Amino acid sequence: MIDAGSGAETVEFASMSVAEMTDLKEYCLEVARRAKAASFQLAQVSGAQKNRWLKESAAALRARTDEIIAANQLDLAAAPDYGLTAAAVDRLRLTVDRIDGIAAALEEIAALRDPIGEVIESSRRPNGLEVSKVRVPLGVVFFIYESRPNVTADAAAICLKSGNAVILRGGKEAIHSNQAIVRLLGEAAKKNGIPEDAVQLVATTDRAAVGHFLGLDELIDVAIPRGGEGLIRRVAAEARMPVIKHFAGNCHIYIDAAADLETAIAVTVNSKCHRLGVCNAAESLLVHADVASEYLPQIAAALIENGIEIRGDQPTCELVPQATAATDEDYDTEYLGPVISAKVVGSIHEAIKHINAHGSHHTDAILTRDLAAARMFAAAVDSAAVMVNASTRFNDGGEFGLGAEIGISTDKFHARGPCGLKELTSYKYVVYGEGQIRQ
Repeated sequence: MIDAGSGAETVEFASMSVAEMTDLKEYCLEVARRAKAASFQLAQVSGAQKNRWLKESAAALRARTDEIIAANQLDLAAAPDYGLTAAAVDRLRLTVDRIDGIAAALEEIAALRDPIGEVIESSRRPNGLEVSKVRVPLGVVFFIYESRPNVTADAAAICLKSGNAVILRGGKEAIHSNQAIVRLLGEAAKKNGIPEDAVQLVATTDRAAVGHFLGLDELIDVAIPRGGEGLIRRVAAEARMPVIKHFAGNCHIYIDAAADLETAIAVTVNSKCHRLGVCNAAESLLVHADVASEYLPQIAAALIENGIEIRGDQPTCELVPQATAATDEDYDTEYLGPVISAKVVGSIHEAIKHINAHGSHHTDAILTRDLAAARMFAAAVDSAAVMVNASTRFNDGGEFGLGAEIGISTDKFHARGPCGLKELTSYKYVVYGEGQIRQ
């Protein structure tokens, strides 16, 4: 059994650099020990304390914007050495407005209901025992993510608000920005009686550190990767603790025979074109054969007008001269760019079969005015979110009313869909008695 360590050494360890830790494995072990010790303390921190921490952290971010931007400039200067695209550099860049947005997000999380201590259900047994099912934190979260420094504050806020200690392992591209943000969060934590080690940023960019953390299942309760499919598959393969994840977002739009054409055009264009490089963007279009000759050319024209390339089956190519022939691989691809696959299907049953075979169980939508068809699709499509007459882009914690999310899961255990505060909790049974003994 690995010793979780004592919280009394927190400040001393926090001041140490990786250079002082001669062994990377020992460094990772110590970080995890500190997080575990902090998680036990954090379980007793009040909701009011957590909310004060969030609000004071937001105020500190605004007050020390210049300090954060100066750190961010170091990351931007190093960006060419990492071969970042223009889009990646833009995601990395922090401005006054973006920092204000990060602060506002913390304030929004502070306004959310604290899930910890919620009685999910309770009953009184015939012998007088009061049995309650009570929501509790998961414990320690190991969060692995890439470029965007705003994710650092978001993840820390969501984890701590839900009573969890978090170990943050951001990408090397944002190391200086992340350090500046976590420093402010730590200072605010100390002022509010929250263990500083409840939020720790891994101080090394050595990729081997990730493997060490993923082996510490006695100290870390869950791993959450957020980034490219390669990163997520590595974490899923190496982790000895549960992983909350989705590998890809190959999302579908199915245009049913009973769909309204104007709605179909608007929803398809929004699902695909609103933002190309996100996991809930549509990547495949299915159109019922009964309406394909009328609907598909008009939907395709709207997509093409927005710069989208269409790769389709033979009927699609016959109806849309600009389309190119799709391969089997196209129907399995998350493009994250200006390409969509298309296919004409003979029935809703064929559409469902195609989606379950080629989709990523993330987000899939049906456009129809037939309630029976909508219900069949919602029941049969095996995805974390099924949209009826609405854009796939709505699969998001904020849009679903969760307030904030740490990611989207396509798993079925322990969480599915957008993962907000409640998805970072478990439960325990608390039983009150008056001296009862079992006969």
